[in-house]
Amino acid sequence: MLKPVFFLLLAANAALFAVGQGYVGHLADGEREPARLDGQLNAKALKLIPAAQATAVAAEVAPGAEVAAQVAPPVPAPKAAAVTLACLEAGDFTLAQARRFEAALDPLALGDRQSRRNLPGQDVSSYMVNIPPQGSKEAADKKVAELKARGVTNYFVMNDSQPLRWGISLGVFKQEAAAQTQLAALVKQGVHSARITPRYSPSKLLAFQFRDVGPDTRGRLDKLLANFADQSLRKCP
Repeated sequence: MLKPVFFLLLAANAALFAVGQGYVGHLADGEREPARLDGQLNAKALKLIPAAQATAVAAEVAPGAEVAAQVAPPVPAPKAAAVTLACLEAGDFTLAQARRFEAALDPLALGDRQSRRNLPGQDVSSYMVNIPPQGSKEAADKKVAELKARGVTNYFVMNDSQPLRWGISLGVFKQEAAAQTQLAALVKQGVHSARITPRYSPSKLLAFQFRDVGPDTRGRLDKLLANFADQSLRKCP
């Protein structure tokens, strides 16, 4: 029983000695953190600074570090792609106008992107009884076999004529009345797909076509056409 009492008294004396020497602060003085700050070495050299100033100092010490989130600069919207038109046409040029316009086109160096065509005339020269284009030689040959089976012997497959390629001509007539008579005879033979197509005399007017035309080229073409009365660009037919 004496040994436990002895050790308790020894511990109490050690605690009182530590307090008396100031190792754990002076309880009687109510010492807290501010008072302990005064007891530090070089306490007068310590200085409290605002949080914003501390952040700035940290940025100077480590300039590569991100101290605060920064707003990224706005990314410019991509420019709209320039519109390139597949095909544009200009004209109705007389032969003399076409020569002038063609010479004016030389600086544009359009090469095979430029072409010229004759415009269809306005005067009907004849009337053709025909079956519309069949799409291929094989389909045209099949249609010919059907005509033969119905007793039709006067026909011609148009294999090199646009836009009637692989159509079938059943007669060409100067007068529309004669074409109507031929059509009526074919209907009696059971041919119901034939029709009458007017044929026009060649025109003396010309048109120019331009392919893969970008905004810059179109602007230059418009300037050239301003020198020709009543001429402008349009989509190809």
